[in-house]
Amino acid sequence: MSGPWQPRSPCGPDCLPADQPRVSGLRAATRLTAGAMTLLGALLLAPLLFLLPYGARMGLLRAVFRALLRAFGVRLRVSGMDGFPAALRTRSGRGALVVNNHISWLDTAAINAVRPMASLAKVEIASWPLVGRLATAAGTVYLDRGNLRRLPETVARLAAALRAGAEVNANPEGTTWCGLDSGRFRAAAFQAAIDGGVPVRPVALRYRLAGGTETTAPAFIGTETLVDSVRRVARLRGLILEVLVCPEIAPGRAANRRALAELAETSIDSALGRTRLPVPRSAVTHAVQTGPPVDSK
Repeated sequence: MSGPWQPRSPCGPDCLPADQPRVSGLRAATRLTAGAMTLLGALLLAPLLFLLPYGARMGLLRAVFRALLRAFGVRLRVSGMDGFPAALRTRSGRGALVVNNHISWLDTAAINAVRPMASLAKVEIASWPLVGRLATAAGTVYLDRGNLRRLPETVARLAAALRAGAEVNANPEGTTWCGLDSGRFRAAAFQAAIDGGVPVRPVALRYRLAGGTETTAPAFIGTETLVDSVRRVARLRGLILEVLVCPEIAPGRAANRRALAELAETSIDSALGRTRLPVPRSAVTHAVQTGPPVDSK
């Protein structure tokens, strides 16, 4: 089911590089096998995760996602960790909406390799082999993009999770872009942060090759299948995934969900060295004693 409200990206095969450094076919096959075994092992461990203490569970989850990145030859570089609570041993005590620009299926692995958390994801992911079962076990909040009438229900469930202290990762663009450009952030998920009274933590993602050149090769775009994208990543040599954690946006900083979305988008653009139209001054406020404002739209 589709509709005019569904997010669309202009990125397609023309955005992908014609020539990239590659590993041998044998090395690529080894990476695919290692990635599948990592996911299978995580799936077998899933029933045991919730029997572990919080700190042990978070540590194991982070290790799984880091192992998945290593399996595909991806090197992780993280900066700005002041934007995340430092400790994984205990809960941070409050929820947060973590948002990022969306390029690849690797994005979620990168976020969770830094700090494991639940996600807001399209409902189709629930049916993906291995990944879907892991996502469901991790407490993913699913969004049915083909049924706009269920959006308020999804926002309410997300707000409840945030209010209860969960950190939840969302991709506000709603679809993937090639990485050299990105889409505008949609406001719905930010209403959940306002309703839940929690901060927003923007995270900028960028993919580079070993020489420092930014690359679109890991992008999952156009009409290609997930298998096509996974195979292309497995063939890449020297892929580096940069995770740039931006300053936290405190509750009450924005007058409504659209202004909050623009603040987060601008923060990520700034981290990536991009410029867009500035956020209108009238939409940005300081927190007030009466609590965060609510968008009436």
